[in-house]
Amino acid sequence: MDEKLKQAYLYDFYGEMLNDHQRRIYEDFVFNDLSLGEIASEEGISRQGVADMVKRCEKKLLAYEEMLHLVEKFVSVKNDVERIHSLTEEFKTTKNEELIETIEAISTDILKVM
Repeated sequence: MDEKLKQAYLYDFYGEMLNDHQRRIYEDFVFNDLSLGEIASEEGISRQGVADMVKRCEKKLLAYEEMLHLVEKFVSVKNDVERIHSLTEEFKTTKNEELIETIEAISTDILKVM
């Protein structure tokens, strides 16, 4: 998975677990693409302080993911739904009944995860 996308998912799922200061710095660095110097100037802290904060936030978000696996489950279900969509499109043109069985198996697996 692309690193920026992974960071976005981690933040979407666990960002609320960061305090306001951490969220602001992480958002500026990751999503607003501000430099360490720009953030440091804006926040009144050193560049090293910003770098350390970003690393701590990343570690914290990854630790939540290691415990809860919400991003992993989301990506898995998303991939399965994309596969179901592809198979239904294929079914529309081929009318191959075996595809329905595959779709049912995938959907059953999704329901087990939930």
